[in-house]
Amino acid sequence: MKILVDTGVFSASISRRRRARFDSHVGLMAGHQVFLAGVTVAELRYGALVAGWGDERRRRLEQTIGATTVVPVSDTLLTEVAELRHACRLAGHALHDRVHANDLWIAASAIHIMAPLLTADSVFGGVAGLALHQ
Repeated sequence: MKILVDTGVFSASISRRRRARFDSHVGLMAGHQVFLAGVTVAELRYGALVAGWGDERRRRLEQTIGATTVVPVSDTLLTEVAELRHACRLAGHALHDRVHANDLWIAASAIHIMAPLLTADSVFGGVAGLALHQ
């Protein structure tokens, strides 16, 4: 089964010092075809730069990303993002707020490829059309 994994869970899956709150979520990745939203890849690379990772560690990050499928940005996905943000705005869901812009892209990517989202972030709860991987 394919699943889209959010940034926090994917980051925890490759971390040497994983926070305990992610352990059960990381375990749920096993046996699934892992997809990432483009914004997750950008967040992972940014985090590596901010943390000052060396070439070797960044190379391992790229290998790990390469073992997944990154959801390509298409006109259909762009429409999905706009429609989801609008629907969340109408519903009063926090996902429409600018502070959750990256989360919006992650949710829209999961909806776009019709895959459940594996996340530890509560902001994704109650989003119409979004299935969460449990």
